[in-house]
Amino acid sequence: MTRVFDKPEDFAATALSGFCAANADRVAQVPHGAVRARPGPQGKVALLVGGGSGHYPAFLGYVGAGLADAAVAGDVFASPSTSAVAGVARAANRGGGVILGFGNYAGDVLNFGAAAERLRGEGIDARILAVTDDVASAGPEERSRRRGVAGDLLVFKIAGAAAEAGLDIDAVEAVAQRANAGSVSFGVAFDGCTLPGQAGPLFTVDPEHIALGLGIHGEPGIRTERMIPAAELARMLLAPLLAERPAGHDGRVAVVLNGLGRTKYEELFVLWHHLSRLLADEGLTPVDPEVGEFVTSLDMAGCSLSILWLDDELEAFWRAPADAPAFRKGSIARPDAAVAAPQDAAPVAAAETIQPGSEVSRQAGACIAALIARMADALAEAEEELGRIDAQAGDGDHGQGMARGSGAAASAAAEASAAGAGAGGVLVSAGDAWADRAGGTSGALWGVALRGFGLALGDDAAIAPGLVAAGARDALDAVVRLGGAQPGDKTLVDALVPFVDALAAEADRGQALPEAWRRAATAATEAAEATADLVPRLGRARPLAERSVGHPDAGAVSLALCARVIADALEKGAGSSARPS
Repeated sequence: MTRVFDKPEDFAATALSGFCAANADRVAQVPHGAVRARPGPQGKVALLVGGGSGHYPAFLGYVGAGLADAAVAGDVFASPSTSAVAGVARAANRGGGVILGFGNYAGDVLNFGAAAERLRGEGIDARILAVTDDVASAGPEERSRRRGVAGDLLVFKIAGAAAEAGLDIDAVEAVAQRANAGSVSFGVAFDGCTLPGQAGPLFTVDPEHIALGLGIHGEPGIRTERMIPAAELARMLLAPLLAERPAGHDGRVAVVLNGLGRTKYEELFVLWHHLSRLLADEGLTPVDPEVGEFVTSLDMAGCSLSILWLDDELEAFWRAPADAPAFRKGSIARPDAAVAAPQDAAPVAAAETIQPGSEVSRQAGACIAALIARMADALAEAEEELGRIDAQAGDGDHGQGMARGSGAAASAAAEASAAGAGAGGVLVSAGDAWADRAGGTSGALWGVALRGFGLALGDDAAIAPGLVAAGARDALDAVVRLGGAQPGDKTLVDALVPFVDALAAEADRGQALPEAWRRAATAATEAAEATADLVPRLGRARPLAERSVGHPDAGAVSLALCARVIADALEKGAGSSARPS
């Protein structure tokens, strides 16, 4: 159990601050993350790594020479927001572009992907590096669907060394992707982990049993078996990795035996005793093996084994020196602190400023802020029910995330409107605040949707049904582009597509906005209810697909609820400034 904290919601932020204070000679704190205290040379490719908190030494412990230039930290087990990723990336940028590294989880894919788009729009070359090493989460034919677990260390170490060597961003990206393609991991859990402030673990394992193929965000394993002696456990960990040995490989491997937070180092050494012999029997030669804690899951009891199939170049980068708070290899000369002042060369870019809108757009912005406030009230009231729906095959936090995100969005929208923002500025501010506060996949989706909607509306034009329909279409495009979901995957897209199609059809027929929106909301509600018959094909619900059948998707249900709330408000006159003239 996690016992040392103040407010549970402040755990990640306080831990970040404490980490930076304890390692002030190596890192400097920036909003939502940390950067090297002594930045690399101008023109160097920057490697930013990150994800949810609760995994230390990942990701903050990897910031240092020969490894990462920066790390961004979200809340516990929750992706950092798009604006957080972009902000830390700006601080890390040395002019050679930025590679954004993360484990392949839906929320991270959305937020890091959206941040990369935002950075490229600012003229910063940003590339995506999603680690996909977990063999338990998908087969070799679905490599892109695999989760990133302790293979993060292998891939980030290779990428960091390549960047430190002065390779350009195309070359660093290529070698990092090759390392990812050659990395495989498999893990087991003896017991689950407990979130700060919670009385019990996210899952439990029966005594004298082990869970195979766990996830590092509290996801249970794919199956459970009886506990076995260490020698047999070593074989169990190694077998699924050997099954993916490349044909003709010469046997050189980088190996990481990783503890998940509550497994003693002596236990890991017992396992390594057996693993080292098994590797030799298989004709494999470990190169600088690592045994310890590298990617944890709060206080989870368990371990994982990761292998990277090396070639000459990958071996050189794996063995290259590194000096980070939680990972050191070889020797790197450290310049005197007086010569290189902490982080004065990479300031964090200022937050986006509110641009004043035209008079007619400011009026529409005030209307939109009022509508978002009504949505927030409705989602707060529905929090428990949305959580219950989500718990059928997910982790049950959807209601909480929607309530927190919409509440933050309502506050941000009100502030933007008061500052003179037009319709677009209000929506963009609301979207960024929603993603920042909600965390997770739904927060990221609503963030990119509202931002896309806002950019389409702009801050000058009067609001008309056709413009609103175009904004909804841009919101949908952003969600699909960054999230990858399609109709039938059992996500909010299943409700959003019919909503957008109906809204566009009604606008084309010349319907006023309240009537058009009502019919679109009805279409979304019917589609959300129909998701009960679908099998999830994306996200954390996918491994538990059978439990989801018969229950609607929580994201689709909450989207339809928001659409109905806005329809009610528009029909009662709250959206009068958004009616066509």
